[in-house]
Amino acid sequence: MQVVVHGSELSAATAAAALSMVGHHVWWWPHPAQPWEKLVETDWIVNEPGLYHQLCNSIESGSLTLCDSARSLPSASVYWLAVSSDQRQDADRWVEQTLGKEPHDFVLVNNSTFPIGHTEELEQLLRREHQVAVALPEVLEEGRALTTFTRPDSWILGSENDWATRHIAELLRAFNRRENNLRLMPRRAAELTKLAVIGMLATRVSYMNELAGLADSLDVDIDLVRQAMGADRRIGRDYLYPGSGFGGPSFARNLYRLSSVRAREGQRDGLLERVIDINTQQQEVLFRKLWQHFHGNLGGRRVAIWGAAFKPGTPRIAHAPILRLLDALWAQGVHVHLHDPAALPAIARYYGDHPLLTLAESPEKACDEVDALLLVTEWKEYWNPDWRRLSTLMKTPLLLDGRNIYDPSYVAEQGFTYRGVGRRSEPMPGTLGDNDF
Repeated sequence: MQVVVHGSELSAATAAAALSMVGHHVWWWPHPAQPWEKLVETDWIVNEPGLYHQLCNSIESGSLTLCDSARSLPSASVYWLAVSSDQRQDADRWVEQTLGKEPHDFVLVNNSTFPIGHTEELEQLLRREHQVAVALPEVLEEGRALTTFTRPDSWILGSENDWATRHIAELLRAFNRRENNLRLMPRRAAELTKLAVIGMLATRVSYMNELAGLADSLDVDIDLVRQAMGADRRIGRDYLYPGSGFGGPSFARNLYRLSSVRAREGQRDGLLERVIDINTQQQEVLFRKLWQHFHGNLGGRRVAIWGAAFKPGTPRIAHAPILRLLDALWAQGVHVHLHDPAALPAIARYYGDHPLLTLAESPEKACDEVDALLLVTEWKEYWNPDWRRLSTLMKTPLLLDGRNIYDPSYVAEQGFTYRGVGRRSEPMPGTLGDNDF
C-alpha cells in the first residue's frame, strides 16, 4: 500500500519505520514544528532501540520517503495521523483543506491522542463514501517502541465501516500473523479503551505504593506481599512494583486526559483523581526518606542520584519523578551529583547551569564524597554495583532504593543502611562501613 504518515511523535516515527519494512511504500511528513532535520538531533529518536537504524535502512532502500510539506505527498491508500495533542487544530486543517478535497478512496487512521469522539469529527471533514476515519490508539512502550509495534499484544481498532476495517487489517497483516490481535469496536470505545488501560495501570502502581507505605509502618517487606499477590491468577504480576512514582510524556498526559474527561462529564474526586494525587506524593518519597534519616538536617549535604529518565531505555524526562525530587532537594540546599546513561543532555537543557547540580560521567563519580545514594531509574548498569568501591567513595553508606531492585539483606551485609519503598535493612555489626555510623 501507499501510506502517508504525518507527525513528529514517537508513534509517527515508529509507524513510518515499521510499515516501510514490510513492503508498504511510506511517505513520512513530520510536523513542520519539528522537521526531520530537528528530529535527528533529538535524543529519543537516536536512543530508541532499533528505530533510527530502521528509518535509515528504509530511506536508503527507497521504501520510506521523507517529505517537508503537504504538497509533496502522493494520493495514498492510508493516511496515518500521529501528531501531538496540542497540534490538533493543525491536523484538522490538513484533513479539511487537503484530504477533504481528494477525489480517491482512502482510510484516515487517527493514531493521535485527541479528545474522545474526535475521530468521528475528522470523518465529518471528508467528502466521499469511502473516505473513512478510524481510531487506532497508540499503544507503544517507549524504550521498545518498534518491538511493541511489530509484535503487539493487541491492536485496538475503532471502526464501524467494514471496508475500512478490512483495509486496516491488510495494512497490519505482517504484524498480525500468529493470531488475530485486532480488537474491533466502535471508535469512541477504542478511544476510551486507550485511556482506560492507562488508568488501570496507574491504579495498580498507586495501590502498591499505598501498601508500601503501610508496610513501612508495620515493618513488613512489601516485596513478599507483592510476590504473593502476583501469584494469584486473579491479579497477576504486572505493574505491581511500588516505587518512587511514574512519569513519561504519554503515560502522564493520557492519565490527566482521562481525568479531564471525567470532570467534563461531571465526575470528580473519584478513584482516578486519588491515583494522580498518590503519584504526585510518591515522586518525593526518596526525599522524605532522606529527610527522616538525617532528621531534617539536609542543608549543605551532597547526594548521588542514579537515573533521571522516566524509565530505562529512553532519554526523556517529561513528567519524570526526578523533576519533583530535584526541586525538593534543592529547596533544602542539597547538592546533587546526577548520573544517567541517556538523559543527562535533557537534564542539562532543562536546568541549565544549576549551582546545586553536577552531572557525573559515571555512576561511581556521582558517589564521590556524598551522604547518600538515591536510585531513581532502574537502568541495568545500576543493578550490580561494586559495593566495596562505593563504600570507599561515599561519606555515609546510605542507599535509598526508589525501585526496590536491590536485596536489602545483601546490601546490609555490605555495611549500608538500606531504605527501599516498603523495604528496609540496617548495616550488620562488623560489616564493611559499620564504623561510619
